[in-house]
Amino acid sequence: MPTGPDPVATDRLPLRRRLLPVVGLLLLAPWAAECSWGGFAIDDFLPVLIFLGPMYGGAAILIRETARHLGAGWPSIVLLAAAFGVLQAGLVDQSLFNPDYLDDTQYADTRAAAEATLVPGLKFSLRQAFDYVGNHIVLTICAPIVLIESFLGADRRLRPWLGRPGLLVVGLIYLLGSLFIFSDIFTDKGYLASPLQLTFATVLVLALVATALLPRWRRPHPRRTRRAPHPLWVGLPVVLVRLGSDLMPGWPGVTIALTLAAVAGGLIAHLSSNDGWGQRHALVAGTAGLVVAAAFAYLVPPYSPASPALALAGDVAVTVVTVALVCGAWWRLRSASPTVHVGAS
Repeated sequence: MPTGPDPVATDRLPLRRRLLPVVGLLLLAPWAAECSWGGFAIDDFLPVLIFLGPMYGGAAILIRETARHLGAGWPSIVLLAAAFGVLQAGLVDQSLFNPDYLDDTQYADTRAAAEATLVPGLKFSLRQAFDYVGNHIVLTICAPIVLIESFLGADRRLRPWLGRPGLLVVGLIYLLGSLFIFSDIFTDKGYLASPLQLTFATVLVLALVATALLPRWRRPHPRRTRRAPHPLWVGLPVVLVRLGSDLMPGWPGVTIALTLAAVAGGLIAHLSSNDGWGQRHALVAGTAGLVVAAAFAYLVPPYSPASPALALAGDVAVTVVTVALVCGAWWRLRSASPTVHVGAS
């Protein structure tokens, strides 16, 4: 459970300071979700923030605030992020079920690989599901949250930032942003998933949310006497998942990817209960995927064709922003007073 000074003291901060992390998360989430891995050239960064910020940023804020209001830890955030990933890909843009979704992009040639792992009856690609939902967990939600929290002092890091009125406003922003994206994509592609597919996605979202809200994530757990490793080692499992998830095509490749993700998640959860686990460990675990995505941005094309100069400028900008954010957060934690533990509880 989070500890620290009375939250009333935090509430006395000027409104600008209280809202600064909220605005930061609102802008960082869409950038991390769509730009950090090379999905857009540099001239499209601003439109991404404007049009996708309400949906991605709103979701990240709501997930973070839900967990922190409940006194829950990262397991709840990860589960809620997975629920958002299914909601986004299954119900909002329906990219999970639409086989033509990427046909008008530079990723049209991935269709054959996706169809090699179709789930019978539901007709969605398990390979794409792993990529879509996994990227939302790692890039859209976890990396932005841990970055913004790492820039804050220990007295505000695990505290809620918004009260009920603020949550209602963000909830409305998220809802309107999602409806806008749904309407825009439906108008453009004219696709609607089948009732069975929509039911499956809805049930899965509800199951993930219910699991995320279980009281067990709010109970403090005793720490093991074994010391946690150096923070930089914590990112290695996440890097191995990214590097190993594309080793083989088809069902063998998906099996490897899911196994690596499960092992990495279990290992990080185990290490987080060791003595000495702190915010720097959480920062490395949460941003390792972002760093790998930024490194691979030079190897992938943006969704829409762009001049080599603009595409390269976007990739360089991704590198600069990612390095600045991660190194800045690390420096902030190193220069601050000792942080509270942020393990699985």
